[in-house]
Amino acid sequence: MMHPVYLDYASTTPVDGQVIKGICKFLGHDDKFGNSASQLHKYGVEAREAVERSRAQVALCLNCQKKEIIFTSGATESNNFAVKGVAQRLKGKGKHIVTSAIEHKSILECCRALEAEGFEVTYLKPNSIGLLSLAMINKAIREDTILVTIMHVNNETGVIQDTQAIGELVHSKGVLFHVDAAQSAGKLPIDLSSLQVDFISMTAHKIYGPKGIGCLFVRREHRDKVAPLLHGGGQEYGLRSGTLPTHQIVGMGEAFRIAQERMQDDHQKLISLQDNLLDGLLNIDGAHINGDPKHCMPNIVNVSFEGVDGEALVLRLREDIAISMGSACTSGTVEPSHVLRAMGLDDDRVYGAIRLSMGRYTTEEEIDFAIGIIREEIFKLRHLIVEAA
Repeated sequence: MMHPVYLDYASTTPVDGQVIKGICKFLGHDDKFGNSASQLHKYGVEAREAVERSRAQVALCLNCQKKEIIFTSGATESNNFAVKGVAQRLKGKGKHIVTSAIEHKSILECCRALEAEGFEVTYLKPNSIGLLSLAMINKAIREDTILVTIMHVNNETGVIQDTQAIGELVHSKGVLFHVDAAQSAGKLPIDLSSLQVDFISMTAHKIYGPKGIGCLFVRREHRDKVAPLLHGGGQEYGLRSGTLPTHQIVGMGEAFRIAQERMQDDHQKLISLQDNLLDGLLNIDGAHINGDPKHCMPNIVNVSFEGVDGEALVLRLREDIAISMGSACTSGTVEPSHVLRAMGLDDDRVYGAIRLSMGRYTTEEEIDFAIGIIREEIFKLRHLIVEAA
């Protein structure tokens, strides 16, 4: 193969061809390049219409009101916006936040920053397959708790938390609930007309849209409970100032439109690919799945191999397969996965872990190739270890 097989879709996805066409209509001199805030001429009006059309496309996929969609630069900003925004607005009511130890770094680092400002954060640890219990969450909520923030789908293991049940519990306590849905929005059905969630973070580049654009769902009745992070011209209903990147917003809207149309077909295809991948990997001696295949997204597989260092394996595979050891946001470091650590896995499992993630363009032939090359490289690594001993 001319290029490595791409199995890192949880990190980012290629932009869909239809999305690219839509984006290109809002860039050049002969296109609709105007500033959506400039409503006194046609260029600005066309840009505003495109933004609102895209907002409606995202809202339709989530079954919410389009005015509840606030565009941001991506899931990291959305997570910061929700957590820090609620903390700053409600600190007079309480300064306690509940989250989990397996959240994305953009949540964990927000919480650590707030701790430095005098907030108190409870970090819940999941069980050995990565699931949080309702009893644990219930016990953690206090009189001064102002926010519970739990991710929907874990970016390293693919494990799905029961956000419906968690939301019902959190709301029964009179507390706000935020969900990081970067890995699930556009892939799993999310019905915000019934789901008891107040804020949801999303991004476009996980569902074949452009990088650098995302959004935060803010339930309309809770707009006054989140403080803006950015101040300026008052765009996005006064919650997120800054000139809107029309072309990226158009790309996000189109990506969500396509995702809604293809969701069921994409999901079924990924189930088949995952079954094939798991069958092949688990036939390798000493293979262990990290997470729970019964409660996870079919596009993410996290696996460890006894006696094999994950980093060494990823480096040996990089000419043939593009995979990772975990989150792309921490791939520049060699620190062990905080997610697998929190799950209580031993050092061999943690340091031996690799993540393979599939997507819309993955083929059965690529999965078969990946299984074969992984088996081959594991054999070579184990042989080198025996020789060194």
